Amino acid sequence: MNLGVRWKVHGDGRTPAPGAVVRPDERLSWPRTFGLGAQHVVAMFGASFVAPVLMGLDPNLAIMMSGVATAIFLLATGGQVPSYLGCSLSFVGVAAVIRAQGGTSATVTGACLVVGAALFLVGVAVRKFGAHIIHIAMPPVVTGAVVMLIGFNLAPVTASVYWPQDQWTALLVMLFTGLAVVALRGFFSRIAIFLGLIFGYGLSWLLDRVLGRIHSADGSGEVVDHWRLDLSGVAHADWIGLPSFHAPAFEWSAILVALPVVIALVAENAGHVKAVGEMTGDSLDGKLGTAIAADGAASMLSTAVGGPPNTTYSENIGVMAATRVYSTAAYWAAAGFALLFGLCPKFGAVVAAIPGGVLGGITVILYGMIGLLGAQIWTNAGVDLRNPLNLVPAAAGLIIGIGNVSIEFSDNFTLGGIALGTLVVITGYHVLRRLAPAHFRDGEPLLDEGTSSYDAPGDHDSAGPGQPPTGRDQPM
Repeated sequence: MNLGVRWKVHGDGRTPAPGAVVRPDERLSWPRTFGLGAQHVVAMFGASFVAPVLMGLDPNLAIMMSGVATAIFLLATGGQVPSYLGCSLSFVGVAAVIRAQGGTSATVTGACLVVGAALFLVGVAVRKFGAHIIHIAMPPVVTGAVVMLIGFNLAPVTASVYWPQDQWTALLVMLFTGLAVVALRGFFSRIAIFLGLIFGYGLSWLLDRVLGRIHSADGSGEVVDHWRLDLSGVAHADWIGLPSFHAPAFEWSAILVALPVVIALVAENAGHVKAVGEMTGDSLDGKLGTAIAADGAASMLSTAVGGPPNTTYSENIGVMAATRVYSTAAYWAAAGFALLFGLCPKFGAVVAAIPGGVLGGITVILYGMIGLLGAQIWTNAGVDLRNPLNLVPAAAGLIIGIGNVSIEFSDNFTLGGIALGTLVVITGYHVLRRLAPAHFRDGEPLLDEGTSSYDAPGDHDSAGPGQPPTGRDQPM
């Protein structure tokens, strides 16, 4: 059985020749490989420790389990799919909803564990029947709408929880982060969120020294005088120790809220496997089912001990694109570094001390970017929203998901927000597709052309609703 843990030395092991690519089964010298591994850790740091903080989970455990998850993924794919698995931001919204319903950290991780199990089963199905089943069940119009409503459902969290804690710091952090995303180049643009956190951390410390305490809402929502940056927990934290573990708890209401995230995770994995395949020049379609199943299995293990679920990280794919080094040895090094960081409670205390105002500025951009990934899926796939078959289920599902519309079935069971919005998009699309006349399924006729008269002639190729026009690549 090939586990992909043996590598040939590329060239002289130092600097690849101009235009050369270090393949997944190759490596540079070990010192350079460890350096690349450290770079991958830095790239994933921003999202990997922001996500568990926003979910109310232990960031130390999240970092440590990201290393474990990456090792599982690399072993499962035989070292053919270089990728890092970190805490998924797609779960931030569902965690907020579950906690708003009175759920605990155990309830959050229990719901996420079920999602991991569902993702594992999807991976098994893809291995057996092929990737086409994903496109049949979740065409781009459905996938894009679900990803969009998951992101935009988070807006009230920023507006009511983080931003009010320190509005001016939040505003400055938002402006700095936006500038970093747009103005910086290369690697630094990929860690702009991380840089925004560092800026906000330092700004909060400076404002505390200059202006003293702030009178505003604290993390609990109570308006009191408090320090923007409270480092008391850092002083008492140990340098070496295990993170805090806890068992998951299972509640149907929480599970139903979390299950729609499966769609986002399948889209992420499919997009990342395709991107890596294009960069390495190898067709990895045959590994898609394995990659999805490995992500699901790793997420189940992480959530079983109280950590967050994981997904493949585009930040690390960006590092590979910049360096042209696709060696899985570098990812093994990154996994090792993550394990070491997870064993440092003082590091976790520093992360947990991030001021609410800083998170307010970061999440304004971050949550919006998550939502707009759905729009990107629509754009890349050429989804035509002039076709009522695409427009109606997407429009209804988005309003339900973003507005937290709910249906109460009994005193103990209510379906709403993300879960109800996703259900409406998926079932609405497939039911309407069966009932719709043939000219809707074929993409013609469309709604009033006056709604899109700014489109240039020929911009829209004839394709089925929700399917990519001829010559365009699907995101999956």
